[in-house]
Amino acid sequence: MTEALFLLDCDHDDVPVNSDELNTGWTLTLPAQVRRHAVQSMRLRAGDGLQLSDGLGLRIDAELVDPDAGVARVRAFTREPAPVTRLALVQALAKNGHDEQAIDMATQIGVDEVIPWQADRSIAKWKAGRTDRKWRSTLDAATEQSRRAWRPQLGECVSSKQIVSMCLRANVHGDLVVVLHQDATDTWDSVEGLVTRLADRCLQDARPRTVYVVVGPEGGISEDEVAAFTGAGAHSVVIGANILRASAAGPVALSLLSRALGRYA
Repeated sequence: MTEALFLLDCDHDDVPVNSDELNTGWTLTLPAQVRRHAVQSMRLRAGDGLQLSDGLGLRIDAELVDPDAGVARVRAFTREPAPVTRLALVQALAKNGHDEQAIDMATQIGVDEVIPWQADRSIAKWKAGRTDRKWRSTLDAATEQSRRAWRPQLGECVSSKQIVSMCLRANVHGDLVVVLHQDATDTWDSVEGLVTRLADRCLQDARPRTVYVVVGPEGGISEDEVAAFTGAGAHSVVIGANILRASAAGPVALSLLSRALGRYA
C-alpha cells in the first residue's frame, strides 16, 4: 500500500524542507495540522510509514515514532526534478463547483499549473481571498491524494484579454496554447503531433516549455474569444464527437497529453 503523503507549509511549518538540512535517521516533529490529519483522521500508529513534501519536489520518507507527540524519523529523502515539458490548465470559472472538480482531477492527472479564467460566459465570479483559498485547498487535497511531490502552481485569475497576451508570448517562447472548442476543425491527432515536437525541442535544448489547455465555462467559449485566441496563435481543437462538461474537458485533454508525453507507462 502506498504510504500517505502530507504537504508542509514552507512559510509556517517549523520543519526543515531543504534537502541539505536533512539526514537519514533524524527525527522531526510534525506540524499540528499534519499530526491531526495523520493520527486522528488516518489513524496512523507508531511504526507506520508516511511521506512529507514541500510541494516543490522534495519527498521525505518517514516513520511515525510517537503519534501523541507527532514525532517521526526520516528514513530517506529525494528531490524529484520538475518536468521539462509542463502542462497548464486554463480553467474558466464555472458554477456548481465544476471548476473545482476540474482542477481536482487535473491535479491527480499531473497538471503543473492551474490558471483561473473569468470568461465572457462565466456565471461564477472570482472573489479574491475566498475563491483562491477554495482552489488552493482543492489543489492541496488532490496533491496529497495522488501522492505527488510537486503541487500545481496556482496562477492569478486572468481575463480573456490576458489569454490573448498569453498566446502571443507563447509564440515567442516556443510554448503551445490549445483551446478546446466544440466547433473546431483541427483534430486531436494534430495537437499531439505539435506536443511531441515541442517535447523533442525541450530535450534538445533543455529549456522548459509549457502546453496550455484552455477550457471554457458551461456555456462554452464565445466565438469572439475563440477568434481572438486563434488570431494570436492558439490552436482550436475538438477532442471528439461527445460534448464534455466544463469539469471533464480539461482532465480528458490532460490525460491524453500526459500519455503523449510519456508520463503514463
